[in-house]
Amino acid sequence: MVNGSQPPAGETTDTTALEASATFRSLPAGLHEHLRPFFEGITEEVVQAIRKEIHEYHRPRDDTYSHVVHRGVEQALRGFLARMAEPDTDWEEVKATYHRIGRGEADEGRSLDSFQAALRVGARITWRRVNALVDAEVLPRHVLATFGEALFLQLDEMAAATTVGYTEARLHAAGELQLRRTRLIDLLTDEAPASVEAITDLAHSARWTVPRELAVVVVDHGPVPDAARPILPPEFLGCFDAQPGVMVVPDPENPGTVRALGAVLKGLRAAVGPTVAPDEGARSLRWALDALALSRRGVLPGTGVVRCTDHLATLLLFRDEALVDAMVRRRLQPLDQVRSPQRERLAETLLCWLQCGHNASEVAERLGVHPQTVRYRLRQLDEVFGEQLHDPAAQFEMQLALRALSLRPAA
Repeated sequence: MVNGSQPPAGETTDTTALEASATFRSLPAGLHEHLRPFFEGITEEVVQAIRKEIHEYHRPRDDTYSHVVHRGVEQALRGFLARMAEPDTDWEEVKATYHRIGRGEADEGRSLDSFQAALRVGARITWRRVNALVDAEVLPRHVLATFGEALFLQLDEMAAATTVGYTEARLHAAGELQLRRTRLIDLLTDEAPASVEAITDLAHSARWTVPRELAVVVVDHGPVPDAARPILPPEFLGCFDAQPGVMVVPDPENPGTVRALGAVLKGLRAAVGPTVAPDEGARSLRWALDALALSRRGVLPGTGVVRCTDHLATLLLFRDEALVDAMVRRRLQPLDQVRSPQRERLAETLLCWLQCGHNASEVAERLGVHPQTVRYRLRQLDEVFGEQLHDPAAQFEMQLALRALSLRPAA
C-alpha cells in the first residue's frame, strides 16, 4: 500500500479468502479422496492430544463436553476435506461454527489461549500424520508445501472467526454487567430506601459484594464520553453517562480504599459523600452533590477531592441560602450604615472576635493589627449593634451570617 496505509477490514477479509481459494485450487485433484480414509484416525489422535495437553479441555467425567470437543475437531477436518474437494465451497457455515465456539469460550470464562493452543495441537498432528503418509509413499512429496499452506490458512480463518465470536460475547457480557451495576447504583441512591433483600439480589447479579458501609462520590469528568472516564477497580460501582458521574465506593474509610480512590480521582474535581449504611446511599449522594456544587462556585475548594465530612458546617450553612440571607438581613443590617471599606473591616473584626471567644488580644494577633486598633473597632461595633452585640443568641446568628458571607466568592 502507498505510504504504508492499511486496507479496510472488509478488503483484508476478501483478500484472505481469495488467497485461500487459490491455494486450495492448486492442490492435486482427488487428494482429498486419498486422505479421507486416514482422517478418522487423525481426528481421534487430535482429540486425545488436546485432552492430554490442554488442562481446560480435560473433563473425563463430562461426556457432553467430550462430545463437543470431538465434534469440533471432526467438523474442522471434514470442512478441510470439503474445501480440498471444492475450493470455492461456501466457508461461511464453518466460520459460523467457530464464531459460536468463540462465544462459548467467553461464556465459559476462559481466555482464547486454550482454544488457540488446541488449534496448534490439531495443526501439528495433522501435519505430522500427512508427513508420515508422504514418507510411506502413500502421498507424493510435492503436495506437502501446498498442503501445509492450505492447512495454516484455514487455521488462521478459524482463529479469526473464533476471535470475533469471543469478542462479541465479551462485549455483550460487559454491557449486561454494566447495566446491572448502573441499576444497582440507582437502587442504592434512591430516596426511597430499598430492602436488604432487593439490594442483595441485584448486587449478586451485578457481581458486587454488599459492604457494611459505603460512600457515594460525584465526579466532574471530561466531555469525551469514553476517553476521559476514570478507570475503576472492580469493587467500585460507577456510571459516567451523565454529568456529574456517580460512583459507589465500599468501605470508604479503609486505607486501601482511600488510596485507590485517590488514584481514580487524580486530576478530577469530585466530592465524597459521608459514609453510610447500604440503604442510606441517597443521603450520601445528596451531600456529595451539594459539596460539588459549592466546589464549582468556589465556596469549597475548587480543585481536587472535597470530602463532605471535612466541611459539615459549610454544607449546613448553604443547605438553604434563603434562610442565610434572611439571617444576614436580620443580624447584620446595622452594618449598612457604615461606609465601605470600613464596613468590611468591622465585619472581619466582628467575626474574628466571635470566633476567638471575645479575646481582643487574639483577634489582634489573627488579623495582624495593633490591639488598640481592635479595641477601637469593637467600640464602633458596640455603637452600631448596641445591646444585640451582647446577646448570646444574636452573637451565634451573627457568626453564622458572617461565616456564610466570608465563604461566598462575591461577598
